[in-house]
Amino acid sequence: MSERVSLLELELAIQRTATQLIALGLPSPVQRLMYRPDEAAAALGVSGEFFAAHVRPELKLIRRGRLVLVPVAELEKWVATNGERTLREGL
Repeated sequence: MSERVSLLELELAIQRTATQLIALGLPSPVQRLMYRPDEAAAALGVSGEFFAAHVRPELKLIRRGRLVLVPVAELEKWVATNGERTLREGL
């Protein structure tokens, strides 16, 4: 007879697995909604210094204590806005 796993136990196992994969630098099976600033810079393919000077000031960030998180939606919006700006300037 197979043992049934509760939904909570399954969610906790997935969360532990995702955390372990991230710690190893491997992709997570969980889609992230926010990044730390260094991760956001890497996602854009820029240095942390460039991100801090040219991107971060234009983003809405989530702050809780000393923790700063960058919503993926803000990064996507920044890329779309700045891509359009470059295209218009080149015309």
